[in-house]
Amino acid sequence: MDAKQIMSIFEDTAYIRTGGNDAELKTAQYIQEKISQLGLTAVIEPFPVDMADIKKAVFSVDGEEIPCKGYLCSGSGEVEAPLYYLRSTDKYALSQCKDKIVMIDGYLGYWMYQDILENGAVGFVTYDGNINYADEDIDQRELRSYVSKGNKILGVNINAKSAVDLIRKDAAMAKITLEQEEYTVNSHNVVLDMPGEIDQYIVLTAHYDSTSLSQGVYDNMSGSVGILAVAEHFATHPHRYGLRFIWCGSEERGLLGAKAYCQENEEALKNVALNINLDMIGCIMGKFIACCTTEEALTHYISYMGMERGWSVAVKQDVYSSDSTPFADKGVPAVSFARICPPNTGTIHNRYDTIALMKGEQMVADIGFITAFTDRMANAQLCPVAREIPDNMKEKLDIYLARKRDKK
Repeated sequence: MDAKQIMSIFEDTAYIRTGGNDAELKTAQYIQEKISQLGLTAVIEPFPVDMADIKKAVFSVDGEEIPCKGYLCSGSGEVEAPLYYLRSTDKYALSQCKDKIVMIDGYLGYWMYQDILENGAVGFVTYDGNINYADEDIDQRELRSYVSKGNKILGVNINAKSAVDLIRKDAAMAKITLEQEEYTVNSHNVVLDMPGEIDQYIVLTAHYDSTSLSQGVYDNMSGSVGILAVAEHFATHPHRYGLRFIWCGSEERGLLGAKAYCQENEEALKNVALNINLDMIGCIMGKFIACCTTEEALTHYISYMGMERGWSVAVKQDVYSSDSTPFADKGVPAVSFARICPPNTGTIHNRYDTIALMKGEQMVADIGFITAFTDRMANAQLCPVAREIPDNMKEKLDIYLARKRDKK
């Protein structure tokens, strides 16, 4: 796959495709057709995801209506209470949440939600965007089921400019009104099997969905094109290990496609030697990285391979926030490759993630290294990566997946 062909795919898929919507399925079918053009056959596998249609979302403070988007799956109703900006998460600050609508910085993660619930919050507000950007965009966020565990309070998301203005004016009383219909739909994984000489597999993953504001070219049609190019290579080259390629749906909604695949195929995962995940490659700026949720030895292997090939790669042992994580959590060693763009030359999860961030020739180069690594693993007499997750990575997985709180 050359640079021109890669950029053509980016152009074809330059639209919003959030997990579970029609555009996501359209993209799954597009990927399936591209695989068919290689003389290979992929299947589209549905899995259920929560969905909601917001009928009404109103956020008013001191009688003034503030532009907002209601949190999907956070319930329906109305709540009015004092607005409280949670600047810190120390015990005193959290104690002030009682009977308040609480505004927080950043994403509403599992522990933050549990903390404000435990301390009596009756509603919540988050914000995104940037006060230095010209747009007034507001991301469509959701209260994920594994965060709420059925305990729902009403929430809205607003733009950062509005959030700053509220605190500047010492806003006092807030009111949230939400009406929504909650239901279940299907998201989809696209799965391609290329059997090898033995019954063990190496699984390559990349997600193809985007967030609600983004065309998701960098994050992560780039990775999806990357594993498509690797499949193209191995369609005409031998491989001792079987190769399975999974284009994951609904990653941006909590790694749902990879989680669903691992849950449905837990027995088959016993024959998977390694997961290779691509999430954000080929951007114009930035450094190439490898994040290994494996024994530490793999970090040295990749570093040595980079020097041998004249390829700069920053390698670390860690948990990567992508589709590799559910595989590692099931005991499959996983490595994620990415090219991380500096935030002042490219951002994600917003309207600025477009083809303008990408370079076809850089995609070709990144794919070249990833293909060479995959070839070494796929044609090894024995995949050299230990089929176990070390204790320090198990600890990080527990923290990432909110089974354990980070003591830091």
